[in-house]
Amino acid sequence: MDALLLARWQFAITSSYHFLFVPLTLGLSVLVAVMETIYVRTGDEKYRQMTRFWGKLFLINFALGVVTGIVQEFHFGMNWSEYSRFVGDIFGAPLAVEALAAFFLESTFLGVWIFGWDNSKTLHAAAIWLVALASNLSAFWILVANSFMQEPVGYVIRNGRAEMTDFLALLTNPHVLYQFPHTVLAGFTTAAFFIMGISAFYLLRKSHRELFRRSFGIGLRAGLIGILLVAAVGHFQGQHLVQSQPMKMAAAEALWESADPAPFSLVALVDEQKQANTWEIRVPGLVTFLSYNTFTGEVKGIKDLQAAAEAAHGPGNYIPPVTSLFWSFRLMVAAGLWLILIALCGFYLWRRGRLEERPLVLKALLWSIPVPYLANLAGWYLAEVGRQPWIVYGLQRVEEGVSPAVPAGAVLTTMVLFTLLLGALVAVNVYLLVRAVRQGPGEAAPAPPPEQSAPTVTWGV
Repeated sequence: MDALLLARWQFAITSSYHFLFVPLTLGLSVLVAVMETIYVRTGDEKYRQMTRFWGKLFLINFALGVVTGIVQEFHFGMNWSEYSRFVGDIFGAPLAVEALAAFFLESTFLGVWIFGWDNSKTLHAAAIWLVALASNLSAFWILVANSFMQEPVGYVIRNGRAEMTDFLALLTNPHVLYQFPHTVLAGFTTAAFFIMGISAFYLLRKSHRELFRRSFGIGLRAGLIGILLVAAVGHFQGQHLVQSQPMKMAAAEALWESADPAPFSLVALVDEQKQANTWEIRVPGLVTFLSYNTFTGEVKGIKDLQAAAEAAHGPGNYIPPVTSLFWSFRLMVAAGLWLILIALCGFYLWRRGRLEERPLVLKALLWSIPVPYLANLAGWYLAEVGRQPWIVYGLQRVEEGVSPAVPAGAVLTTMVLFTLLLGALVAVNVYLLVRAVRQGPGEAAPAPPPEQSAPTVTWGV
């Protein structure tokens, strides 16, 4: 194995570890803020208990997410120095703004929230809303940087480097306009099913029933809305990718030949050497319909797109790993369909007051906690690996971005160490979360001195 392959593996491993924590942080910060807002508006101590319980789980996840994210910064300067040299003028700007304007805001007000329980209820709730806003703002700036890699805009090539010419174009990149809501809604969904699953655990045990009934209600509404919106935004994002990154979508469908209309393969045996599917179950015309909202229209196949790429960029292999992309896309879709199904089932039973009479449904919700994580990782894999062989789409190939000065042995050593260390941190995170869940919310803590009462709202919970 050479330095390039090892550098790719190392970044993929550390990014995957980090991305286990990010979606839950994005969504749970908002839902904890919602719970505390209900407490402030109603004065109901149950919501204060809920806020403290779910807030503790949020803090554990947030802390481990920060630690795993720090490692990624070093990749750009060490393993990928040529990439940093080529695109640093553009890539560095949103990352700097993310650190200065989002992460610092998030960490500062998180400290205020942790130590400010004895102060004004309204100001304390405002602190967690600022944390939630900053967490999702941080995701926006990261995705602005990533979207340039997917769909370069607002730049000029000068002296062998990509230099920014239009910062507004960077912010309004069509790719980020789809990717940001898709990522945030995926985080919202992850947090909602996390809350539903843990609430189901307590309802099965018949412990703290009132508190976790209310928690379940909040998680259920958020989860159902979140997963339906994720599916809708993902559909429009896919239509955009058919135009902006057609090879990625052709690979995700294992569509070797251009077709009008193009079929959708439910399952297939992909032979990448023969560039054909040796066996498949098809739905006629469905890829064309998903791409254009009509059953007429050509979808370019992998072979034609390879020929077009060679004509535009010179000889080379421009086909990403089709088999893994084909199945990662189907894993993501299958996970989404399962979440929609279990959320609808839970909503039906919950509305009829029969949810606790169906332990199988509660167990299914509990064991569904990992499903959004699988969908998130599969979606990340599709987004990043589907761009291959480009590190910056159409501008720089992956092998052109790796550092020429870092030997394979050094990369291998750090990859093994990072993998073991980050794996241990993931294990610590799971242990701490499980321990906190088993400890439960405990007794209601003493409330701070009363403030001037605000109008009471139930929010239907």
